[in-house]
Amino acid sequence: MADIKDPENTIIIELKDGNVVIELLPDVAPKHCERMKELARAGKYDGVVFHRVIDSFMAQTGDVEHGVLDKGGDLRRAGTGGSDLPDLPAEFSKLPHDRGTLGAARSANPNSANSQFFINFNDNHFLNGQYTVYGRVVEGMEHVDAITRGEPPMYPDQMISMKVAADV
Repeated sequence: MADIKDPENTIIIELKDGNVVIELLPDVAPKHCERMKELARAGKYDGVVFHRVIDSFMAQTGDVEHGVLDKGGDLRRAGTGGSDLPDLPAEFSKLPHDRGTLGAARSANPNSANSQFFINFNDNHFLNGQYTVYGRVVEGMEHVDAITRGEPPMYPDQMISMKVAADV
């Protein structure tokens, strides 16, 4: 397991191939980090599919409303929902969208991020200053790289569970 410096701000996502450890950046995007921890602690991300996975770009997930197939979710609508919590204001920073960074997915409105997020497969600097960066993969990027591609994938991978390291 990765050397976890701050368990309260570390997320562990269990995927089919292994765990992905994400260091959250509360000093950069406190509201986004709090939201992820709140939804993770409530079990909302457990079972959510990766509904948009584009080779050499990113893997998107986090639609807790439509993306949990075994709880009545609908893959055709995955990516259109969020949580029952209010949308978050943008927390843009100078941090680049490098490989392994976590970005907040949103609609055209910069203040529409809610529960969805993406993990960058590559350096995607064209996203800089347009999407909130609020974490980075510190272990298990090879498991992110193995996520099934598609928009949506025919047989999507899912987050088996997401936990805050302090709670494990």
